[in-house]
Amino acid sequence: MLDQLNLESNSLVPKYIQIIDAVIQNITLGILKKGDKLPSINKLSEEYYLSRDTVEKAYGVLKKRKVIVSVQGKGSFVAKTKLISKLNVLFLVNKLSPYKMRVYNAFLKALDTKSHVDLHSYHCDESLFVELIEKYKGAYDYYVIMPHFRNENLSYMNFTAPINEAINKIPKEQLVLLDNNKHHIKGNYIGVYQDFENDIFSALELAKSKIENYSKISIIFPKKVFYPYPKRILDGFVKFCHLNKINFDVKEQISKDERIEKQTLYITLEDDDLVALVNKTRALNYKLGKDVGLISYNDTSLKQLLGITVISTNFDTMGTLAAQYILDNKKEKVNAPFSFIERESA
Repeated sequence: MLDQLNLESNSLVPKYIQIIDAVIQNITLGILKKGDKLPSINKLSEEYYLSRDTVEKAYGVLKKRKVIVSVQGKGSFVAKTKLISKLNVLFLVNKLSPYKMRVYNAFLKALDTKSHVDLHSYHCDESLFVELIEKYKGAYDYYVIMPHFRNENLSYMNFTAPINEAINKIPKEQLVLLDNNKHHIKGNYIGVYQDFENDIFSALELAKSKIENYSKISIIFPKKVFYPYPKRILDGFVKFCHLNKINFDVKEQISKDERIEKQTLYITLEDDDLVALVNKTRALNYKLGKDVGLISYNDTSLKQLLGITVISTNFDTMGTLAAQYILDNKKEKVNAPFSFIERESA
């Protein structure tokens, strides 16, 4: 491998990254095979006049990517020989929901075979998020993050100092922030986000002719859940109702004892509340879209099948745009499309 390792002393690319790229290229070309031993840290340092720290850093990144494995007392060996893509991406989501997976799958499809993407969930947990960022620091070409967090009371939490500090350790040219733009991260990075307050406000404006058929509008907004929702969704809803002088109320859930009222339009965020409301409506022989209205937040294939009216971000577009900006090396920041999709339930 020493014969194949070409390090450019005048290059702007750090030496440790040149070592990483050289190892990967040798594996891709079949020069290095699974089980082949790499030069020792001392050997590589002496041969190319490098510090031990530089070589250790390169080997450390390769181990994090599981490209090589180290055996104590024996050295470092090639661990995998499958085609290694040019781009290695860490994709961090706050939860493995159908919506987040749509973003992820659209992202993968747009990148095609041009990358290797590792998916991790930090479950809205600040400590786990910071730990993952620290663990994989320097191991990937891009870090795609959907940043949403909860506090100890299971309420939605904005960015804290540790979260900001962790994200700011990532070079901005490698950073992709999705879904949430309420933070204090500065710099030239990629961003494709929802504007939660204005998105729901604009979507409800589009639905106003439907909403006016009902005497009241009720939003089911859970304030304390394991995966909490941004309060800006509620803020946008309340702003719409106030400006249009619409009678409204806010509930935290559809309880077992909840009385479904005729001529009320319900907006649900949680699927459990959606199912409970549909079941109660059927039990009373009310007709959705006539006696009772129903709008659900965020679209799914099942909601399409059941004819549920939705207000929703286009998650496919979010993932596709993020991938395209990476491929085109564009540092854009854009609001993902958000729509009112009319079906039979409202």
